[in-house]
Amino acid sequence: MNVPNMITMLRIGLVPLFIIAFFFSGQNAITYSVYIFIFAGITDIADGYIARKYNLITKFGQVMDPLADKLMQVAVIGCFTLKKLLPPWVLIIVVVKELFMIIGSFFLYRKKDKVIIPANKYGKISTIIFYFAIIFVAYDFNYAMTLVFLAIVSAIVALLMYIKLGVKEMKKSKAA
Repeated sequence: MNVPNMITMLRIGLVPLFIIAFFFSGQNAITYSVYIFIFAGITDIADGYIARKYNLITKFGQVMDPLADKLMQVAVIGCFTLKKLLPPWVLIIVVVKELFMIIGSFFLYRKKDKVIIPANKYGKISTIIFYFAIIFVAYDFNYAMTLVFLAIVSAIVALLMYIKLGVKEMKKSKAA
């Protein structure tokens, strides 16, 4: 296990920590949970940077890194929905999108070439917008729901781009 993969596993461990902090009864619960959320985002950037810079990209990292992102996103949106900071439709759309991505990824990986679609700029942009949207919602900033809507739209665009890449890889795999 290399350093980027250890950082990814740390991010997965931050998910339950976020949930505990979020539901903590103290007056700073949201602030603490947002700090954990931001730390997870920083470690996401760090593990990707280290993996690319030092050529430490692994199949494990290509699978677990996006899984860590998905777990945190669903946990955050789920918590925010339970506390009525976000409407349920946001959670429904994100969960359906993520399930679709997981099922699609599993299907591609089971192919003979064990295809993994790596993160791309659309997914990264979507994640950045999502992080800002959550911070805006947490602190009730102006345009918070506009950012949430933009995050949802960008996530759908990212999904469509992953589908396009997946179809391309499947065609390549059949031609080989």
